[in-house]
Amino acid sequence: MPDASPIHASSLPSYSQVACIGAGASGIALGATLKRWYGLEDIQYFERQADCGGTWHINTYPGCACDVPSALYSFSFAPNARWSKLMPSQKEIKSYQDGVVADYGLRQKMNFCTEVKQCIWREDASRWLLLLRNVDTGAEWAHECQVLFSATGHFAQPRSCNFPGSSSFEGAMFHSAQWDHSVSLKGKRVVVIGNGCTAAQIVPALVKQTKHLTQIIRSQHWIFPATNFTYPKVLQWIFQYVPFAMKLHRLHIFLLAENAFRLFPMTARAARLRQKRRREVEKYMRDTAPAKFHDILIPDFEVGCKRRIFNDGYLESLHSANLDLTTAKILEIVPEGVRTADGVIPADVIVLATGFETNQFTPFMDIVGRDGSLNDHWKRYDGPEAYNSSAMSGFPNFFMLFGPNAGTGHTSALMAAENSVNYALRVLKPVFDKRADAVELSPTAEDEYSKAVQGALQKRVWNAGCQSWYINEKNWNAMAYPWTQAYFWYRSLFPIKSHWIKKTRPGGAKSGTSKYSLSLPFMLGLGVSLAYKEILLAAVPRSLEFGNKILSFIHGCASDMLSRR
Repeated sequence: MPDASPIHASSLPSYSQVACIGAGASGIALGATLKRWYGLEDIQYFERQADCGGTWHINTYPGCACDVPSALYSFSFAPNARWSKLMPSQKEIKSYQDGVVADYGLRQKMNFCTEVKQCIWREDASRWLLLLRNVDTGAEWAHECQVLFSATGHFAQPRSCNFPGSSSFEGAMFHSAQWDHSVSLKGKRVVVIGNGCTAAQIVPALVKQTKHLTQIIRSQHWIFPATNFTYPKVLQWIFQYVPFAMKLHRLHIFLLAENAFRLFPMTARAARLRQKRRREVEKYMRDTAPAKFHDILIPDFEVGCKRRIFNDGYLESLHSANLDLTTAKILEIVPEGVRTADGVIPADVIVLATGFETNQFTPFMDIVGRDGSLNDHWKRYDGPEAYNSSAMSGFPNFFMLFGPNAGTGHTSALMAAENSVNYALRVLKPVFDKRADAVELSPTAEDEYSKAVQGALQKRVWNAGCQSWYINEKNWNAMAYPWTQAYFWYRSLFPIKSHWIKKTRPGGAKSGTSKYSLSLPFMLGLGVSLAYKEILLAAVPRSLEFGNKILSFIHGCASDMLSRR
């Protein structure tokens, strides 16, 4: 076991069977599903922020909203018939998540303003030891758990922009994820740095109240037309009271979203689709944005290479007389504004819409498994990776939720997070049933999965079309999931048991290797899966490759189970 000497605490560690680092959407799904599936409520959360909600607590900038339809950007076990809009606002999403937290009694299990400095696996006790620190007082203490989850999210750490002279600026300067609501923007000269999804929401929300707004563009994006509308009361009533109406609405949106995956493979068919979509989107951008900004805005790379931006007023706002765009390189921040290669842009307020640090999944802590730290483990590869976006060999009873390669560029991140939760809890069933002290991933399974993911990504537009924040300096993509979200769902339904090692201590949980059985529930589930495959093939045009993968995977699972009887 690694040396635990860095751990210091003033008293014996506290204990819970499960601990979760982070109390965002993934963590909320974990606590709710533990209670639903196992009746288990012995969980403690450790959250750096002052409240739960993750990105929807952190981001409160003007115009903040979701670009995924609300019916899909919600938990499958907690449908909400009262969404006000197709694309919900930050406040509405936060309220929804708070409601789920209340329904499952999770808030009293959450420790806010608490950061996890280090986690160490205790082989002698089959437990994780956590060193915790209160970010307000600096007080430190220790906690132990049998099962550890990391739910820190992909967008937890704002990207630092250390422009020369930043400290000399006489106005207010803040990151979009650290919005200073005490600063009035009315009648002010505002500079927005960045032009990703966040900036596309901030600019139209601010431009009418500012004296002048300058947006400094550092890259280009394809900006798609957005479909957003207010749900009529009668439709909300139907979702609430007509059986299966809400589920069918969610399924319809899911199928439409999955259809977009056809753009991503590097095949001749997908290339034709991308060319067609590119012509459509370019025409839309030219028809909607001012002609003087076309050369600045319209990309020269393929559609789908970077995350799509949906236009909810951004392109229209560029017609404002008090707005200007520039691609001038920032040289430094000066007391009166921003100095660029073209001169000084006067500013009273500077907004950094520069995104988040990506390809970092445990940025604030050190996780030490049986053979060393997680960062050392990832040095075996060219970047972060995890089997099924969840687990690494040498780290027993440890799972990452929405971890490496869980990101999706075309559908709901919440669905991916829920799939991660469901997968981990299925693998952990022997531990929760007290048939094992620990479960651990096979090194061979991890290596093979990692190679398969990176190999598949080389055949996707994210890796082959342009350089984006998905990819690190070694051309390693730790962000994107290379297959459909439906495939991720199927993988999460049927863990491959031969890829996992169950461990027990002498005198611990009863040892032995359980076998799969083709019970009636399994056969029914397999039948439903096959039927659902047919629905997908009928509803999603030209998705034979996708359907065949699903069918092959299900048959592989069934064959694996039969061979173990």
